[in-house]
Amino acid sequence: MENKLDKVKEGLAEKLDLPRDIILNIPKIVITGDNEIIIENHKGIISFDNNEIKINSKVGTITLGGHNLEILFIGGNTITISGKFKSLVYEEL
Repeated sequence: MENKLDKVKEGLAEKLDLPRDIILNIPKIVITGDNEIIIENHKGIISFDNNEIKINSKVGTITLGGHNLEILFIGGNTITISGKFKSLVYEEL
């Protein structure tokens, strides 16, 4: 049932030229080089250490791998992470 609703929302977003990430509540990831990532529409942090951060989202787990990772900002549904990134992996629900 949710899949049909998502398809309707996606069609509506396309026809009205609205941002898909906001309408569908899916994560928007902005990567700046290899040292800063901003993730919007996340559902919380699953685990965190200096080499790996796992973040929950509507589409599954987002895993960031690297070195000296740290959370610079977390507020509302936005998180900013810095460090030296080596990988970004989506783990589907």
